[in-house]
Amino acid sequence: MFEGHPSWRSIIGFYIEGLALTALVAFVAALLGAGAGTVFVIALIGVALTLLVGLIRRVATDYTITNRRLHIKRGIISRDIQETRLERVQNVNYSQSIVQRLLQIGDVDFDTAGSDDYDFVFAGVADPDEVVESVDRAVSAAASGPEGLGSATR
Repeated sequence: MFEGHPSWRSIIGFYIEGLALTALVAFVAALLGAGAGTVFVIALIGVALTLLVGLIRRVATDYTITNRRLHIKRGIISRDIQETRLERVQNVNYSQSIVQRLLQIGDVDFDTAGSDDYDFVFAGVADPDEVVESVDRAVSAAASGPEGLGSATR
């Protein structure tokens, strides 16, 4: 019903911080007497690392909504997987800060039955209202099936 990643717009803050840190390191290297070539190489490596890490962070996070479950999968080498059955979802809310509204992204928060110990959030998704609608469609499809929510499909 839905499959996606955090929006590229959701990591703009990470890119700004990484580029600022790169500029600071290059500036300090220049103050310490490093040559122009060295400062350029430091800046180039910093920019490349920032872009690569940001891309990996975004692509290594998968959000999936099926007619039975919600999944959050993070990581490439090591994995962190959160999932819950749709029947456990009690409320679906989304929030957008001012900056998120300008970037047209938001965080979709799923309140699930009996799970106060962790947050189940699709963070930084584009068009969060469409994600909420996907959950509604998935719940409706699962509930209208002959077996009901959470039952095995054949």
